[in-house]
This record gives sequence, C-alpha cells and structure tokens, in this order.
Amino acid sequence: MISVKVTYTVKPEFVAQNKANITTFLEDFKKLNPSDFKYEVFLCEDGITFLHLSSYKNEAIQKQILNVASFKNFQKERDESGLNNSHKFEMLEHIGSSF
Repeated sequence: MISVKVTYTVKPEFVAQNKANITTFLEDFKKLNPSDFKYEVFLCEDGITFLHLSSYKNEAIQKQILNVASFKNFQKERDESGLNNSHKFEMLEHIGSSF
C-alpha cells in the first residue's frame, strides 16, 4: 500500500476555486474502483491550508488516479495560483485502520 500526505496553502481569493476543482476531481474519482484507493481532502482551521490524504493499492493504481484529467487540471490551477513554497509531500507508513 502507498500512502501519501500533501499539504499546501493557497491565497484567500483562490480558496473557492480550489474547492470547486477538488469537488470536480473527487466526482471523477468516484467513478473508479473504490477498493483500489482512498482519497480524502480537508481544509484546515486557518481556512487557506488544504490537506490531501491518499492511499493506493499499488503504484499502477496511483499512476492511474493521478493521471485523471480533472486531477491534472486541479494541480495546474493550484500550482499557478501561487503556493509560495508551501507545498509539502510526505510518504506515510501505513500501520493500521479502523475500516
């Protein structure tokens, strides 16, 4: 299993657009096999920092998910919005889960 945590901070004026882009790619993700991956997105208490948690059955599934057109568009718009070096990517070691 591959587990990843991504955090980044956007400008306040980009929050609504980022939420809309996230909603779009999550709807597309729902059309894929839910047993192969889990993808969650949170808005942190500050109202401008986003947290993405994802787990993938394997590298092939991860590659498939990350190449969905709406996800690639989300990334492009997010990156072009000006993240000011706030983007952090972390690989996580999965220990266990309640589900």
